[in-house]
Amino acid sequence: MGKMIELTASDGHRLAAYLAEPATAARGAVVVLQEIFGVNSHIKSIADGFAADGYLAIAPAMFDRLERGVDLGYAEDDRTRGKALKARAAFEPALLDVAAARQAVAHAARVGIVGYCWGGFLAWMASARIAGLVCAVPYYGGGIPDHAEIEPRCPVMAHFGERDSMIPVDGVHRLMARHPDQRIFLYAADHGFNCEQRASFDAPAATLARARTLEFFRTHIG
Repeated sequence: MGKMIELTASDGHRLAAYLAEPATAARGAVVVLQEIFGVNSHIKSIADGFAADGYLAIAPAMFDRLERGVDLGYAEDDRTRGKALKARAAFEPALLDVAAARQAVAHAARVGIVGYCWGGFLAWMASARIAGLVCAVPYYGGGIPDHAEIEPRCPVMAHFGERDSMIPVDGVHRLMARHPDQRIFLYAADHGFNCEQRASFDAPAATLARARTLEFFRTHIG
């Protein structure tokens, strides 16, 4: 199990983060970016999982600029609240918080990033905007195909669901065409297929995507 710590972004904003440490010397570090549901049990379990794989994992509380301690489930009321918070979240300050998380684990040497839903979009943008990342893995990041013009500064592996109505598959195909050197995968699954707490959870897709992600991290982080 990890612990909550405090980070300070470059603009002075203080935010919480969940830090999960490996049992032995870290192979490197992974920044884990939340969905619209905050640093909840699912995001903590992801960080714990990467720690078990040997990485120092940190999940910054990206909603702390708006409301501290956001920890939502997946019921309709939670989705409504999460969407409202995400709509209020400004992009540039969010990147400052991502950068603060990367800096907090920089002592572990090579740092990668993974994000889910809104965090997937931020991971995609961070691949071009935040120095010091050796790789990025966005999962079903809404808005990524609309920002296909960015040029990542590190290798990217992206995971999307073919049945995701929020991210039309045609847009994913355009993204693939725009970035043929990046690894972009489609699964016969819906949005949120990696989250076992959601009705859209798809175990085969989640297992395959995680295996690919871990191999990617082994290659680029260590």
